[in-house]
Amino acid sequence: MLDFLSGKLLGLFVRIRYPKVPPELRSFYKDTYRCRIRQLRYFVRDYVIRKPYKELSFQGEFAPELLFVLPFAYWHYRNGTLKSTVASRYTAQLYFFSPDHTEVFDTRTNEGNYNFEMPRILYSHDYDMAKWTQVPLKAVYRNPVYVYDKPMLIIANRFNMEWDGPPVSFFSIPVLDFLIETLSPAYTILYNRPGPGHITMDNSDIYELNDYEWLREKHPEVILLEDLYRENKAGALNYNHLQMLVYANADHFISIHGGTATLASYFGGQNLILSKKGPEHYFHCFSKLYTKLSDAEIYHARDDDELKEMVIRHYLNPAAAPK
Repeated sequence: MLDFLSGKLLGLFVRIRYPKVPPELRSFYKDTYRCRIRQLRYFVRDYVIRKPYKELSFQGEFAPELLFVLPFAYWHYRNGTLKSTVASRYTAQLYFFSPDHTEVFDTRTNEGNYNFEMPRILYSHDYDMAKWTQVPLKAVYRNPVYVYDKPMLIIANRFNMEWDGPPVSFFSIPVLDFLIETLSPAYTILYNRPGPGHITMDNSDIYELNDYEWLREKHPEVILLEDLYRENKAGALNYNHLQMLVYANADHFISIHGGTATLASYFGGQNLILSKKGPEHYFHCFSKLYTKLSDAEIYHARDDDELKEMVIRHYLNPAAAPK
């Protein structure tokens, strides 16, 4: 009953405080305040007692876990208050710092995103977050195995159901051809599009793009993460682990809206994200939130033409390269 009443009051507050917000987005404002209020109950344990007590559990999608849950868990670890973490399969290496990590969930759910025990969930108008600390995945997983003569550039693609419909944001074969033809003289290009057997699935089906067959025939110079996983020279324990080992050695990424772009943003350098629609645009997630993950330079392209223009501007201009 208290949760119901507080939800109603917060809904009224948001309607009064932010009258111009589109109705379909008001819930994200309300949830921001709900999370903030929920954290007040832990003030003494987090800032005064500071002994291990926090037991985090999350079954939501990959992007929210990377954006909000993992940095929250790492904050508690650094604060001395993390006791244990529970998450989906193939996440142990993400939570490398956890004193007790358990992989429980075989699927990720949209309902799992709405975990109000976290300081933030999904989209927000306020990303000035306490209890949120950068997780040093790049420093932890940098290695001498995946090193090449030219600078590495990761093209991280996906071809999934979006909003219960067909794929919206993805690199088509013609776009891939442009990227490779344009960038291969300057970079060693690695291509990544995880299949359903490599990751914990959520409510989005993965479709067949026939990209691997095309790449092997048209652009054999491109290194496929699928092949690196088969070789597994670094001893990766799962595909997520391999992605981090490879990404940790790279400073240049071109990625797709969602968990694909979020993971790439953890590793610094440059990340050009293709995102054609979504609440991320309204809430300016790419400029206000994704940059916090590693201080990476984040560029957002809204369509294929803008993507191509940004590739030439940011990836072929030496002055634009990360320091």
